[in-house]
Amino acid sequence: MDKSIPTSFGKVAVLFGGRSAEREVSLKSGAAVLAALLKSGVDAHAFDPAQRDLSELKKEKFDRVFIILHGRYGEDGTVQGALELMDIPYTGSGVMASAIAMDKWRTKLVWQAAGLPIPEYEALTAPSDWNAVADHLDLPLFVKPSSEGSSVGVTKVKTVDELPIAYAEAAKYDKVVIAESFMSGGEYTATILNGRALPVIKIEPANEFYDYEAKYLRDDTRYLCPCGLSVEQEAEMQHLALLAFQLIGCQGWGRVDFLRGDDGKFYLLEINTAPGMTDHSLVPMAARQAGISFEQLVVQILEGAGIGK
Repeated sequence: MDKSIPTSFGKVAVLFGGRSAEREVSLKSGAAVLAALLKSGVDAHAFDPAQRDLSELKKEKFDRVFIILHGRYGEDGTVQGALELMDIPYTGSGVMASAIAMDKWRTKLVWQAAGLPIPEYEALTAPSDWNAVADHLDLPLFVKPSSEGSSVGVTKVKTVDELPIAYAEAAKYDKVVIAESFMSGGEYTATILNGRALPVIKIEPANEFYDYEAKYLRDDTRYLCPCGLSVEQEAEMQHLALLAFQLIGCQGWGRVDFLRGDDGKFYLLEINTAPGMTDHSLVPMAARQAGISFEQLVVQILEGAGIGK
């Protein structure tokens, strides 16, 4: 047990599982977080809101909550609002920031209004003019539900004929569907931890793109950390990540994903306010590169727990 762990944490609930499309990933993340907190001497307990009513958190006198729910009902402001009403401190971003960050379309609108760089995109509907979409964004392009994570419902579209099929697949998960330009310069991610940007990771999937399988099931996805950028380029990306994170109103910890364009510039893709913490996950990888162990990482995240965000 690490004797430096604050005793002020009290009784901690680790919220994981839930009922989103990302439940299985959340179960793995939560198990890892719970084990690390227990190893660090924290009085931590598993709590799956798909199996227990949230009101039990108050009845059982939990002092704070570590949210490691992914997707809807955990990363979208709903559970944050419930915890606010119960006056229980929790990790990560508050209600508004969680809700906005979960919605890729509205996140883009905020960044766009602030003049931050984002890929070209369009909101789609069933009667969209698919030829016009392809002309605007070029092919290939990506079609995705606005409010899902872990690449659920995402399709890489190579022909105009595939667009309505991809739209129908994404629409299974969300009523808001977006199409986004493809960029061939690579995918990167920057972890934010308590106001600091950790080392950037470059992601090189072995398959078509960084989909659910590449994220959680395959062992041939390459993660480069150091990421291969110059010191100046990495600092530029870290600065942009912090700016994008703060602009949405995010707090505590999270992950900002980027694409690099053919022009060499970096473009903001999305924010994850409760990123994965599995053995394939990027946040623990960036923390290790910064000299932060997994146990230290979860304790630092828990230290940032609060209410009224």
